[in-house]
Amino acid sequence: MDAPTTLVVVAAVAAAALFGVAATVLVRLVRARRGLRRAGLPTGPRWVFWGAVLYFVLPADILPDPVYLDDIGVLLLALRTMRRAPENDPERLPD
Repeated sequence: MDAPTTLVVVAAVAAAALFGVAATVLVRLVRARRGLRRAGLPTGPRWVFWGAVLYFVLPADILPDPVYLDDIGVLLLALRTMRRAPENDPERLPD
């Protein structure tokens, strides 16, 4: 293979790997929200969850989409926010 072809193949493999990481984080976010809701715990603001999911799905990004680093960051931030929601809001904890 010549250099441009090799570069395209490497970029495609990197993009596929980043997409796999982003999809894995999205699945963790959905599972965390489902687990918190089943336990009767607050999941934080709904807009955090749905905003992160929409940011991942919609094509308008800060960075163009074979670069999923911004998507991964938004999903991780939403996951962190959801997991901290019960700690930060003691009034919403179940009795």
